[in-house]
Amino acid sequence: MIKILIVDDEKPICDLIDLNLSEAGYHCTAVQDGAEALRIIENEKFDLILLDIMLPGIDGFDIMEYIRPMEIPVIFITAKYEVRDRVKGLKLGADDYLVKPFDVVELVARVEAVLRRYNKTERRLSAGDVVVDVEARTVVKAGRPVELTNKEFLLLVLFLRNRNVALFRETLYEKVWEGEYSGDSRTLDLHVQRLRKKLNWENGEFPRLVAVYKVGYRLEVGR
Repeated sequence: MIKILIVDDEKPICDLIDLNLSEAGYHCTAVQDGAEALRIIENEKFDLILLDIMLPGIDGFDIMEYIRPMEIPVIFITAKYEVRDRVKGLKLGADDYLVKPFDVVELVARVEAVLRRYNKTERRLSAGDVVVDVEARTVVKAGRPVELTNKEFLLLVLFLRNRNVALFRETLYEKVWEGEYSGDSRTLDLHVQRLRKKLNWENGEFPRLVAVYKVGYRLEVGR
């Protein structure tokens, strides 16, 4: 399992990130202190670090300089939005820079992008009795293969990587169809309905794919 270290002095932020990345299938460790982060980094191996800049004790820039020889992917997550701060972070070797407040869906997408760059993405995703092999592009339910169209498969992967998160129709359309959302959701709704039927993710027990009023859809897998 992909291991991610979250370093942020605001516990609610750590908890929010931890919750959403854990539901996306990642194993997370969260700390609120720079010195504690360095201690953990020296004793454990991580695939990615989400790093705040303004930390008690040792700030994020100093941590970045220290861990640069370790070649661990880093995404800065910070309230410091000035261009000079972003440039400094990137020059120190960070792979990305996300300014607070941020959208959870964008955070998960950026995490996935950096992990893909380092060939560290999870090959298998699952929910209930459904197992997806992302590289082989196969879907199995209760041991039996399920035939999906390309768009249905992309939607499924997006839902699995954002479990229990309400995804806007605009987000789903733009990521799967790679075009600007025009406001007509009929094509998206049709694909979601077919996906529901093929996986039996309708009403009843978890997992279930539900419509969220005036938002879009959410894959509910329970807590």
